[in-house]
Amino acid sequence: MPSRSRYTEIAEVLAAEIADQPTDVRVASEHEIAARFGVSRAAARSALQELEGRYMVRRVRGAGTFVNRPLDYVLSQSRVPSMHQTIREAGGVPRTVVRDVTTVPATGAIAERLEREEGSAVHLLIRQSYIDGLLSGWSQEWIPVDMLPELDAAVHAVESLDSILRQMCGVNPVRSWCRVCSVLADRRVAEGLETAHNRPVWLVESLSRDASSGRAVMCSSSWSRPDSIRIIVELDGPAATP
Repeated sequence: MPSRSRYTEIAEVLAAEIADQPTDVRVASEHEIAARFGVSRAAARSALQELEGRYMVRRVRGAGTFVNRPLDYVLSQSRVPSMHQTIREAGGVPRTVVRDVTTVPATGAIAERLEREEGSAVHLLIRQSYIDGLLSGWSQEWIPVDMLPELDAAVHAVESLDSILRQMCGVNPVRSWCRVCSVLADRRVAEGLETAHNRPVWLVESLSRDASSGRAVMCSSSWSRPDSIRIIVELDGPAATP
């Protein structure tokens, strides 16, 4: 194991150098760092891992290591419960990719959250999300079939689920409740996030209701890479009805 003082010293030098650089700047490779500081590749690797642990750099498969700054992702009852709008308001470019859309019976906690009978049909939508072209999240979203019979075609035409609910269902979704925690993702989610299954990720569980009727319209579980977003929870009142 490299001397902790040595690789942390290297990490501090590199951190100061990249502090004001944009996020698309490539960071020196392990080989370049080792040659520059006269240390082993193991020490150079430890220095980069130190910066990665601070979320100051991010390794991109097949591309290298780049300067990184997590985007502030605000959860608030007074904001529209839309990933796309939240990312745009924070200055990022959002994109989602549909991985699966199936119809399943609502059971257990899902039936309870959506206030539907056990066994009633709900859509299960699984998506990956990206910010500025980089993978950021993996989500599972449940929407009652009686509210939106044709979801598959809609999500392949319009990326924002909030926009689909507003335009096709005539509802005004607002965040009813939200729970945030740091967890170790299971293997499928970790693979979807392209991260190690023993590294903590954000888990956000939430329920959205129609502002007018109070009817539950969607519940979701979303896992996000902490090197992609920094979650900020605002304790405020519910969104005002337009």
